[in-house]
Amino acid sequence: MTIKLLAIGKTDQKDLQALIDIYQNRLGHYINFDFEIIPDIKNAKNLSEAQQKQKEGELILNKLKPTDVLIILDENGKQYDSVAFSQYLQKHMNSGIKQLVFVIGGPYGFSPEVYQKAQGKVSLSKMTFSHQMIRLFMIEQLYRSFTILRNEPYHHR
Repeated sequence: MTIKLLAIGKTDQKDLQALIDIYQNRLGHYINFDFEIIPDIKNAKNLSEAQQKQKEGELILNKLKPTDVLIILDENGKQYDSVAFSQYLQKHMNSGIKQLVFVIGGPYGFSPEVYQKAQGKVSLSKMTFSHQMIRLFMIEQLYRSFTILRNEPYHHR
């Protein structure tokens, strides 16, 4: 199985990107992992929130293969502790799917079409974080999940 993380817009903070790179590299030792950035919408300031969500939604859906399982990171999604999230990943790996895709949306969330296509919603916290920080948190949690599944000490440090 491959895990893919899609995110709208590039990370412009070098320190944050360095941490993302560290955990992305670590995660690659456990599973095929692909982190793909969807470029920001051009002239987004001239679009309404609905128009921006629509355009971002089209870009997200165009990145998916018919067999992909789409999970969106959404404030109204199910919350897991780290052990339960690792079990959630294991369940997906055991199901025989080829690619599990997590998506971090733009600043206004997702279009109705993306919500309709999603086969699950996950929330990392009730708190609000920047979309750039969520990338780091998500990749770190994926890495943590694999250390839990392999009974490695990282989770208890």
